[in-house]
Amino acid sequence: MQTERIMREVQIGSHTLKTHGYKLARTHMHDWLILVLLGVIVLVLNLTHPFYRFVGKDMMTNLKYPLKDNTVPVWAVPIYAVLLPIIIFVGFYIRRKDIYDLHHSILGLGYATLVTGVLTDSIKNAVGRPRPDFFWRCFPDGKDVYDALGDVICHGVASVIKEGHKSFPSGHTSWSFAGLSFLSLYLAGKIKCFDRRGHVAKLCIVLLPLLVAALVGVSRVDDYWHHWQDVFAGGILGTVVSLVVYHQFFPPPYHNDGWGPWAYFSMLEERNIAQQTNGENGINVQLMGQAGQQQPDKSPNHVHIGLVEPNVSTLDDLEAGSRS
Repeated sequence: MQTERIMREVQIGSHTLKTHGYKLARTHMHDWLILVLLGVIVLVLNLTHPFYRFVGKDMMTNLKYPLKDNTVPVWAVPIYAVLLPIIIFVGFYIRRKDIYDLHHSILGLGYATLVTGVLTDSIKNAVGRPRPDFFWRCFPDGKDVYDALGDVICHGVASVIKEGHKSFPSGHTSWSFAGLSFLSLYLAGKIKCFDRRGHVAKLCIVLLPLLVAALVGVSRVDDYWHHWQDVFAGGILGTVVSLVVYHQFFPPPYHNDGWGPWAYFSMLEERNIAQQTNGENGINVQLMGQAGQQQPDKSPNHVHIGLVEPNVSTLDDLEAGSRS
């Protein structure tokens, strides 16, 4: 088993972006088109107004936290959750020259983050939960106003109020766990973290991206942009989506073949089957040729009927005796 795994790794290097990149991208053309569509859906959901749920005066007790800036800016999330993993994927490609691994890792990461984004923003808009700092978004001057039913009548900036109804779940947290969980799984497979050899230091590398994602989630509570339930739900959502998507492209990290994508091993199996088929065909042709060479010549000039030709001298002696 160990020798077979090593032989599979030795075959890496002949599948580069130049030789197989276009063919691979064309094979997964529909996957890329759906990925682009998911990106468009995320943009549309961000522009859509969330559900403005009822917020009464007695509910403001937990919604009067101060309005603060983000510790982790929105623009930073794609950098550490998407761009950083892609840089690491490219680094492994430069070393191993496996376009299957590069293509599937980037495509998988894209699906992990964008599917998470669609789910997160859809739930945000449907739930419309107020953020912990909703009071100051709704009443920036501190003077609260309510209608006859006891619902708030906000007089703050419209865009700030709109954002104040998007607390559940945490988008920063879900995106962070989606991208960085995918990266952790990828690294676990590449460095063979679960090879049962006791190199526990590898876990530090695998857990580091998850620690970063967790700290991002903590910052969302510290900034009073989210309740702890929002962060908890966002973390679970991003992690689950990442796990499902990762296993569509790669074996589990604890698998013997966890270092490469499914497509790479499928390609090797198809190649081996083709080689075996060609080899068997060659052997059959060779055997047929040998059988043809061993067949006796059945031409009329070489027919043997199994009779012994009589000796001419013996017949002459018999005739001479009879005469005498």
